[in-house]
Amino acid sequence: MKRKSVLLLAITLLLCGGLRAQQVEWKTIEQAAKTDTKSNAKLYFVDFYTSWCGWCKKMDRETFSNPVVAKILNAYYIPVKFDAEGGSEFTWRGTKYSNMATPPGSRPSTHSFAKAILGTQMGFPSFAVFNSDQSKITIIQGYQSANDFIVMLWYFASGDNKRYPFDKYQKIFDKEIRPTMNQKLGLSN
Repeated sequence: MKRKSVLLLAITLLLCGGLRAQQVEWKTIEQAAKTDTKSNAKLYFVDFYTSWCGWCKKMDRETFSNPVVAKILNAYYIPVKFDAEGGSEFTWRGTKYSNMATPPGSRPSTHSFAKAILGTQMGFPSFAVFNSDQSKITIIQGYQSANDFIVMLWYFASGDNKRYPFDKYQKIFDKEIRPTMNQKLGLSN
């Protein structure tokens, strides 16, 4: 009898431990760029980061590790981690992007994709939200707390960006929107 109780307790602890921390299932830009946009119903979310960006690392530690943020990104977006100074080569919406080799001892150059998408809003961290056809919806800049980021992510994931201006959405989110979001995500209110 004791063996069964210990075994049952061990199985319960294993199952509960596996459920508590959901992580963002990041894709590379090359993987995302190859997604069939005709059969894809998800939005694209691109995290533009650099290796030297402290706020980018803080986003990874504090915001992207939040289980609700991870759940929204995994369920409604194709989440992409993109090194804005990396050397990847890919085609996005019919345009080829790459980064020229950086001479030794020089600061890395900014990738042409980061330049094209962020334009004059170059800064890190930056995030771009794209429609399922890879057309840009918006750019979000700077460090975001998990709570603020949840509101932004759900604004686009739910399609509420077509119904509300964002300032009004922020005001009604907790009372009118969050209960529906929690229900759709399988979270308790």
